[in-house]
Amino acid sequence: MPDGSAEIVIRVISSLAEVPAAEWDACAGAGNPFVSHAFLKAVEESGSATAESGWLGQHLVMNGPEGRLIGAVPLYLKNHSYGEYVFDWGWAEAFERAGGRYYPKLQCSVPFTPVTGPRLLVHPAAPDPEAVRRALIGGLVELTSRHGVSSLHVTFCTEEEWRSFGAAGFQQRLGLQYHWQNAGYGSFDDFLGALVSRKRKAIRKERRKVADSGVRLRAVTGDEIAERHWAAFHNFYLDTVDRKWSRAYLTRDFFLRLGETLAERVVLIMAEYDGHLVAGALNLLGDDALYGRNWGCAAEFKFLHFEACYYQAIDFAIQHGLSRVEAGAQGEHKIQRGYVPVQTYSAHLIENQGFRQAVGDFLEREQRAVRQEIDSLGDWTPFRRERDEDD
Repeated sequence: MPDGSAEIVIRVISSLAEVPAAEWDACAGAGNPFVSHAFLKAVEESGSATAESGWLGQHLVMNGPEGRLIGAVPLYLKNHSYGEYVFDWGWAEAFERAGGRYYPKLQCSVPFTPVTGPRLLVHPAAPDPEAVRRALIGGLVELTSRHGVSSLHVTFCTEEEWRSFGAAGFQQRLGLQYHWQNAGYGSFDDFLGALVSRKRKAIRKERRKVADSGVRLRAVTGDEIAERHWAAFHNFYLDTVDRKWSRAYLTRDFFLRLGETLAERVVLIMAEYDGHLVAGALNLLGDDALYGRNWGCAAEFKFLHFEACYYQAIDFAIQHGLSRVEAGAQGEHKIQRGYVPVQTYSAHLIENQGFRQAVGDFLEREQRAVRQEIDSLGDWTPFRRERDEDD
């Protein structure tokens, strides 16, 4: 804890309902909707992330001398590794083969959300924000020891936090995503003008194919979103889950709660054909970014996925002056549509020394591989260079 802070208390709460929304959000800030009280509470109270589903809330909250919340951490005790997007299944298997017990573990993250954002939430008026961060990290380390768990994992944290965790002895991991960056484009055509000719033509062909199919797309947000939109989108979501042989982490109630409490941050791209909603893409709006999260469809239309998830998001970002679009995890196909490779960050605390050494060796090799992959993929972006000829 910060020096001279005898009255500062860090405690554990099992639900976001135990702390006032205004106090949590004062620490979380307004820039990233996924760490907001409304989003995290919706995930919990909808039954999506609960003790029964393997996500037991263990959130840290830190109160200052005056009793005001000055720091917080979204944290869960988990008995599996589903819904995380930073995969440690191999670590779990290796540790258990060696006779260890990998689960339960502690997970500092936003459930089912591969979006970079703050994990050490600090009130902007805290007299010493860095001391609060150190105290929160210390609280995480102590709770890991008290629970007697194998490990603590902080995923999709900011680069600054990643460095702070590294300085505190956590092992550091890199990941890879694809983000679209706004270079001050005034329109979608301006963006296309920055691409080499063949890629520009390919995107125009894909968009024209969708338009010619008779599908009409529209971004709905705020009060425009009706219950029928959520009902349709939940069905689209379930369809995608079934196609991928995956698990339906998010309940219908989660989407309804999202509409009730964060409608102004929701951007639904809905596709309609012959008077019926046939597909949709869910995005959340940050202060300077659009975050693509889920997609689904009830009918097959060529290139509709690219149009709804990527091109419509770019259109929206340009129109609203956003600096970037983060289109979720995975997908090298995003590169040819203007989304460039970027690093993501996670930090890990492994209690067993032998296993810690093995993980460290792996992470050293993996970091080199991720950096090399990003450098290599950079050569495949569709943007024009000075040496490129264009027609």
